[in-house]
Amino acid sequence: MTDLVRRRTVLLGGLTAGLAAAGLGAPAAATPGTLSGAATMSTGPFQVVALLDATGPFFLTAGAAFTGATEQDWAHARQVDPGAFGPGGAWHLDFRCFAIRLPTGGVVLVDTGVGPAGSPASSWAPVPGHLIDRLAEAGIDETDVRLVVLTHLHEDHFGWSVSPGGVPTFPNAGYVIQRTEIAALQQAGDEVVLPYVVEPLRRSGQLDTVDGEVCLASTRGGTVSTIPTPGHTPGHQSVLVQAAARQILVTGDVLVHAVQLVAPDVGYRFEADQHTARQTRRSLLDQAGQRPTWLATAHLTTPFVPANPCTSRHR
Repeated sequence: MTDLVRRRTVLLGGLTAGLAAAGLGAPAAATPGTLSGAATMSTGPFQVVALLDATGPFFLTAGAAFTGATEQDWAHARQVDPGAFGPGGAWHLDFRCFAIRLPTGGVVLVDTGVGPAGSPASSWAPVPGHLIDRLAEAGIDETDVRLVVLTHLHEDHFGWSVSPGGVPTFPNAGYVIQRTEIAALQQAGDEVVLPYVVEPLRRSGQLDTVDGEVCLASTRGGTVSTIPTPGHTPGHQSVLVQAAARQILVTGDVLVHAVQLVAPDVGYRFEADQHTARQTRRSLLDQAGQRPTWLATAHLTTPFVPANPCTSRHR
């Protein structure tokens, strides 16, 4: 863990622990709600706010994007997320970020969407996104964000991290990225992502590279942590919001369609390592099924879904 992340962890954890001791961190029901038109869910002292940056059809049909799904799998997936199914096999998806409100009043932001016009996602995603407006609607200013967790460095997940001119959007935040994710891009000779987002954050002193699981905030009522979930990319990470009775898992792209929720072995064409991604997905869902867990999803058209839907996840 870098010194900056360690310092922020102590800061967030210490202040929220004080609030919990004062009785302000009592567990709340994890029930979907609304906040300024945004879907929200709370557990313990934490509130998770779904922020819809963009929405639209993918450039491939669902049948072309996924492999190994049976007709039964597709039928189960339609029950879980009917909004994803468009005419002619079209895959309709959302591009969503999540803000985790802390008892201190600070915010942990998970992913930053497709970004403005001219961002790296412009060649295929429905830009410009609306994350900044969505944050404002939820009463969150850019200066309120204390940490930005980038689940991975695909264009539709880091778009609003910096401006096209390389200025960090969230001036008070450390940007948490797995060291493995950056190393893989360096090894591949990347000439797009590194100069667009990684180097500006490094120059501003806001890049927090981490290895493995990191506790971002803690109170007597729960914790917020990153967990490594490789496969979609080498350094992919998810964010786990835990409280006594239940947990909310911000998945990133561990699963990108409901078909991978009901049938975890289904592969996605753009996973860097489908074997590892399959193992990660199955392990994550199996562990989540051991206690009440809601998934906060980036691309399903429903922002919060139970980890163990009534439809079968195993063939």
